[in-house]
Amino acid sequence: MTGPDEHVRLAPHTTLGLGGPARWFWSVTSGQMLIEALRWARDAAVPLWVLGGGSNVIVPDEGLDGLVVKVALPGVRIDPVAADGTVLVHVGAGESWDALVSAVVAAGLQGLECLSGIPGYAGATPIQNVGAYGQEVADTIIAVHALDRATLAPLGFAAAECAFGYRTSRFKAADRDRFIVTEVTFRLRIHAPPALRYPELRRAVEALPGYSSLPQGDALRAVRAAVLALRRRKSMVVDAADPNSRSVGSFFMNPVLDAAAVERLRRRWSTSAGSGDIPVFPAGEGRTKVSAAWLVEQAGFPRGTRRGGVGVSPNHALALVSLGGTSAELLALALEIRTAVEARFGVVLEREPVVLGAG
Repeated sequence: MTGPDEHVRLAPHTTLGLGGPARWFWSVTSGQMLIEALRWARDAAVPLWVLGGGSNVIVPDEGLDGLVVKVALPGVRIDPVAADGTVLVHVGAGESWDALVSAVVAAGLQGLECLSGIPGYAGATPIQNVGAYGQEVADTIIAVHALDRATLAPLGFAAAECAFGYRTSRFKAADRDRFIVTEVTFRLRIHAPPALRYPELRRAVEALPGYSSLPQGDALRAVRAAVLALRRRKSMVVDAADPNSRSVGSFFMNPVLDAAAVERLRRRWSTSAGSGDIPVFPAGEGRTKVSAAWLVEQAGFPRGTRRGGVGVSPNHALALVSLGGTSAELLALALEIRTAVEARFGVVLEREPVVLGAG
């Protein structure tokens, strides 16, 4: 039996590059190691936190006085093509998400191409139902495998049991911190056209010379390249040479409002001498999604805003970036933005990243 390392810096294990050390740290690469780590924490009576690729977490500056388990479970298995042209892809929770997307696109499998460039591990994607450019993992996930933290029993969940919603699932909501995702199974399609639901992406792709006549495999690769280009312009692809990519991506979720709340928002905007339309998008079931980036900027936080060693990215209003600052500074800026948006618009922004050790 192995054991955890002690006093390990957590900042290098996150995309923000912030935060103090873990008292104990255990990178697990098998299901048995994961069970051993959970038992170790239970026997030692210490708190336990789970870490994946570190792209959606904030570590406190003082660190974490307990065990941090990094779930680095490997493995990608691609089944033969079924009669209906679908292919099951089984992915270990510790696989790099973008490496997976690159591989399935190269294999001519459709279903994940618009999710290119998103950092982190595959195991995190069902937890918050990762999505971008008109696609989300709920579109293709057919099963999530997990370990019950209390009983250490392995369990499987069909997609219908995962309670997927906009940036959420049972693993983030009702069963938060109950399960640890170990594997995800996707159903992708071969020889299927790319998903082009998002207007910005559709315009970028359709402007490519000869795109309409590309074979479907080449079209998937073109879409992936276009997504990566769009994300890079917004500093949303992790790049050591781009200081504005030191973020957790979008810090706030786009609020989803009912008709009455949207009408109140419009009244507040018009009576505050606001001009132009509020960017809104249909969210189904009579609800409307409002651009959080627009709310942030109109509340007085334009791109490039700085507060000490942190700030709002000059390339994307929803990305709060680390520029040599601290986690405390970042969270203070987030609270300042959230308070200002609520004061001006009566809308409460919900944070996307998880603050480890908070509550």
